[in-house]
Parts: sequence; structure tokens; C-alpha cells
Amino acid sequence: MTSTPSPAREERFLRLIRGESSGILAGAARLGLSAASAGYGLAIRARNLAYDRGGKAVLRAAVPVVSIGNLTVGGTGKTPLVEWVARWYRLRGVRVAILSRGYSRGEAEGRNDEALVLEENLADVPHLQSPDRVASARVAVEELETELIVLDDGFQHRRLARDLDIVLLDALEPFGLDRLLPRGLLREPVTSLRRAGLVVVSRSDLIERAALDDLRARAEKKAGKLRWVLTRHEPIDLIGTGVEPEHPAALAGRKVAAFCGIGNPKGFRRTIEPLCGSVVAFRIFPDHHPYTGADVADLTAWARSAGADLALTTQKDLVKLRAANLADVPLRALRIGLSVGEGRDLLESSLAALIPSRTLTARGVKDDP
Repeated sequence: MTSTPSPAREERFLRLIRGESSGILAGAARLGLSAASAGYGLAIRARNLAYDRGGKAVLRAAVPVVSIGNLTVGGTGKTPLVEWVARWYRLRGVRVAILSRGYSRGEAEGRNDEALVLEENLADVPHLQSPDRVASARVAVEELETELIVLDDGFQHRRLARDLDIVLLDALEPFGLDRLLPRGLLREPVTSLRRAGLVVVSRSDLIERAALDDLRARAEKKAGKLRWVLTRHEPIDLIGTGVEPEHPAALAGRKVAAFCGIGNPKGFRRTIEPLCGSVVAFRIFPDHHPYTGADVADLTAWARSAGADLALTTQKDLVKLRAANLADVPLRALRIGLSVGEGRDLLESSLAALIPSRTLTARGVKDDP
């Protein structure tokens, strides 16, 4: 079993690459990471060039493929967008399957946290997890009669051809400190956005319009003209194990101890703070954290000591905890959905262009998500 990095270790690493750690050792470490980034960058550019020029084979599925991915490590909001796109197609009668690699799958469950969330929210959409997504695409088409594939975290996966590449940028940290891994958080250069059919900015409501315009200008300076869509994360309801969902307004006046193990904890905190009476404590776990009995006991003591009358987390964390309470403190998750603003017509027309004509003729169109 692989070990999980501690939050303190992750925070030390982020402080290091952000340049917040000082001293000779920190400087030497950053030099070493810069050298590693240079090698990583050469490898990424060579790989992309091989795909672009036909040196590596690109295989096409028998049905249209929509890829949803990003440039950076960490949470950009891929799962809410995957859910939104899959639901959009299902409402139009299209049989959809989601394919993902299956990062950080729990050994006991065999499914990772994103898959568990998608299965809860999209009960009629199969989700296939395998490193071999070409093989998964074949299974989806031949065995599940899938008419369209949504490829989760697919931007760096070049082997399976796609008909539409959607790339997310998180408005709070769009360019990964402007450095490639491991010196920064970029998985590939910003110039790779040239491959994108659409660029979707998540959490666009959390920054000013001038900052959004600057984000766009910086991206287009490196990647050329791009097609843009703005989205925000919108609270849907409060959910818990064995209880009925509640409106997010139920958080008003509550003393909340919030925690999460996601790629962008800052985004979660900024989402919940306007809704809660007060956030009396906030705790961060590593992304994809596998909660243990010891974690639950520790969280229980922590929530009690903070004087909280509610413990709040994300749906992604709750699907692994499966607990209704932390002792006498109720445990709930804030379920988040994607709200598409500026550029929605562009997004919908791009998706509609891939609907098989026989599906439109046979089933018609239902209401929007």
C-alpha cells in the first residue's frame, strides 16, 4: 500500500515552490526542482510532437469523444464539469459513458472518490476506470452500446482521439505558478492550449472581471485565439448519510468545523464561508485522502474542541467516510454543481454538434440541466 503525504508535507512543498521558504537549503531545493522541470518539459514536448506528427498512433473510437482535462495538478473542477456534460447529453437521449484512468483508487472499494461521486449523481451513466482508455472505449461501445464517450482528465491522454477537447483553468490558480512540474504545478506548457476546442474557467465568480480579462490575455499571448466559457461552483444542497437533503440556507447561523481532502481546499473554503454562520475551524487533508478510523476519532475530537455544532465536508470526502455524525456533531457535505454563465451557447453548440443524428431524430430534446 502506498503512503499518503501529510497535509503538512504538502504545505511545505507548496511553500517551497511558491518561493515562500527561505534559506540556503530552500534555494538549493528550488534549483534542483528547476533542473527536473527542464527535463520534464523536454519529455512533454517530445511526446506531444510525436503525437502531432504521427510518430505515436492516435486511435479513434467508433463514437464521438469529448475530453475534459486541465493544465495543472490539483482541483480545477473537472468532476462537476464531467457531470454537467454527461447529464446534458443524457437529457437529450444520448447513451453516455465516462472513461477515466482511476487515479488513487481505494484498494477496498476498487473505485476512486470521483467515480463514487459520479455514480451517486449520475446513476444511469456507466463509469469505466482503467489506465487503458482505448480498451475501455471499446468495451463502452461494444458491450454497453454507448453513443458518446466523456473522457475524464483526458487532455494529457493523447492515445485516444477526441472530437472536442475541453480544458479547465481554475480562476484562483490558472497557470500553476507559471512553471512545469515539479518546480511548479503545470502538467504541460500553456502553449498546449492550442489543442483546446474550448477553455472553461472554473470559479470565475471568485475573481474580479479585470483579473479574468488578464487571465485570458496571458493565455492567448502564448496559445493564440481561444474560445472561452465562464463557470462557477454553485451549492446545490446539504447531504448526509441516512438523512434527507437540505437547502444550503440551513448552514446560516451554524458553527461549522469544515474539512476536506481535495485538490483546491481554498476554493471550498471560499464557497462555504458566505453560507455559514461562522467557520470555527478548517482542516485540510491531502487530495484523495483515504479516511481511517483513527481519522474519524481525531476529527470528532477536533470538531468538539472547536465548539462546532456541525461538521461540513465535500461530497468527495463524504463518500469515503459514510458516517452520519462525528459523535454528537452532525456530519454533512455541501454538494456542488456547475453553473455555466458567459459562453454557454458556445459550449452547448459544441456539444450538440457531436450528437448522432439518429439520436436526435428518435428521441428529441428534453429540458436543460
